[in-house]
Amino acid sequence: MDFLRPATWEEALAAKAEHPTAVPLSGGTDVMVEINFDHRRPEYLLDLNRIEPLREWEVGEEDVRLGASVPYTQIMENLRAELPGLALASHTVASPQIRNRGGVGGNLGTASPAGDAHPALLAAGAEVEVESVRGSRLIPIDAFYTGVKRNALQPDELIKTVHIKKADGPQQYSKVGTRNAMVIAVCAFGLALHPRTRTVRTGIGSAAPTPIRAKEAEEFLNAALEEGGFWDNGKIITPSVAKRFADLCSGAANPIDDVRGTAKYRRHAVGIMARRQLGWTWEQYRGSGRTLEGAA
Repeated sequence: MDFLRPATWEEALAAKAEHPTAVPLSGGTDVMVEINFDHRRPEYLLDLNRIEPLREWEVGEEDVRLGASVPYTQIMENLRAELPGLALASHTVASPQIRNRGGVGGNLGTASPAGDAHPALLAAGAEVEVESVRGSRLIPIDAFYTGVKRNALQPDELIKTVHIKKADGPQQYSKVGTRNAMVIAVCAFGLALHPRTRTVRTGIGSAAPTPIRAKEAEEFLNAALEEGGFWDNGKIITPSVAKRFADLCSGAANPIDDVRGTAKYRRHAVGIMARRQLGWTWEQYRGSGRTLEGAA
């Protein structure tokens, strides 16, 4: 196994172009586990730890540009207001040591359906900026996951930045595990209210071959909120609407039975998390004072 150690982003892109099978290494919290257990033996490792821009973030007027290697700890400590859903998800990642090393770029590169960041990124409507010596492109998060542990990256591309809209409404994230820490999710769920566009987005993890959104549930809830004037009148969402939303979220899941949980349990848990998060986020929204803006 050869170890490539570029000093700049340009050198990293050149190395990836020359060795398309090279596996990027930054936090190493996924890659090194696979190597240590001999589940993976790549010909080349591409060490990105000297690439400083990958560990930087920038808060703009409308969005956050998050470097692929920004550790989860930094997201928790510095971006809680701008990216509340992702900050909550970051809290559930493994242990403090791993949160100090791992970042969103690693989750995206591995593309495991159980990756903790995925539901929050889906709910927020993120875009992934990837680059090669041929140029750069933005991949909408909905198009990024292409199969079990597969993503839309070309062999010569590297993940550079994740673009995430700053939260304009409450966001939530929940994860079910067999214990409280150092655990792969049995299933996970993320929800984000977007009052500016009067829409709701979801994200489901570890309950389908890829991270997914519950699109039918979103469409139902968007219509119910609009028809009932809920965005303006600040009323409590009726139990029937909340139950239907939860049922549709549960129905969107396509899980498997494995050592961590049954498919039946995963569907049930997704529905429970969806109903609870809808209640939590809507109470936050009602209490924010913005609900009466359009009613005056």
